[in-house]
Amino acid sequence: MIRRLALLGVGLIGGSLVRALRQQRGVAEVVGYGRHRDNLNQALEQGVIDRVADSVAEAVTGADMVVVAVPLGAIRPLFSEMVGHLAEDVVVTDVGSVKGSVVEDAKAVFGTLPVWLIPAHPIAGTEKSGVAASFAELYQGRRVILTPLPESDPVAVERVTEMWRLTGAEVVEMEVEHHDEVLAATSHLPHLLAYALVDSLARQPSQREIFHFAAGGFRDFSRIASSNPTMWRDIAMANRQPLLDTLSRFRQDLEQVETMIRDGEGDALQTLFSRAKQVRDEHYG
Repeated sequence: MIRRLALLGVGLIGGSLVRALRQQRGVAEVVGYGRHRDNLNQALEQGVIDRVADSVAEAVTGADMVVVAVPLGAIRPLFSEMVGHLAEDVVVTDVGSVKGSVVEDAKAVFGTLPVWLIPAHPIAGTEKSGVAASFAELYQGRRVILTPLPESDPVAVERVTEMWRLTGAEVVEMEVEHHDEVLAATSHLPHLLAYALVDSLARQPSQREIFHFAAGGFRDFSRIASSNPTMWRDIAMANRQPLLDTLSRFRQDLEQVETMIRDGEGDALQTLFSRAKQVRDEHYG
C-alpha cells in the first residue's frame, strides 16, 4: 500500500488513478495540489483526495509516492519546488506523453537523473478534462509505458509497476527515445491532424453547412480536437523533432495520394485503401 500519495495535478488522469487505487485499497492518504481551487474542492468533496496542499513543498512532504500529472510545460517548475522537501524513501513518477523532456527537466533541476524518478505514460484518456471526468475503470485493459533509465532504482521501478497494475493496466517498459518516436506517430500526429482539420474547415465560408451536415466519421475523427489545448501544445513542443520527422513522412505519403487523385489512378488508390483497411482490421478487428 502507498502510505501517502502526493498528486500534483488533479484531473482526468491523476483522478482516475486515485479512484482505481482506492477501489483496490492501494493507497491510504492522497494529498492534492493544483492551480484551480474549484477543481481541488470538487476532488475533496468526491473523496478523490483527502486534503489540499497550498504548495508543492507541502504536498510532497512526507509522501512515499509522488505522481506528477500536469502539462509538460509545468513539470520543471514543479521539480524545482520539490527540492529539499522529498522523503528519503520517495518515488516520483509522471504521466506525460513525452518522456525525453521529463528526463531533461529532471537533470536540469536535480543536476543528475535521480534514482527515484521513474518516468511513465499511461496510454489512456478521453477528450474530457478535470477531476469530474475521472473514473476508476479508465486504465483497465490499457497499457502503461515505463521508461526507466540505467540509473533507476529497481525497487522504485517495481513500486511504480505495482501501482499501475492495481488499476488493471498492463505495464511495459520502453527506452525513452523509442517511446517518443512511437507516440509521435500513434498519438501526437493524429491529434495534430485533428486540430488542424477542424480549424481549417472552421475558416471556410461554408463552415456552417460543413459542421451541420458532418456525418459520424467526421465526428469520430475530430473528437480528439476537443482535448485540452494547453496539454497538446506542450506535447507538440516537447516532442518537436520526432513529431516533425513523422509529419514529414506523412506529408510525402499524402502528396502521393494527391497525385493518385489528380492523375485518376483509381486502382492505386484502391490498393492503398485496401492495404490500410487490412492493417487496421488486423490490429483492431
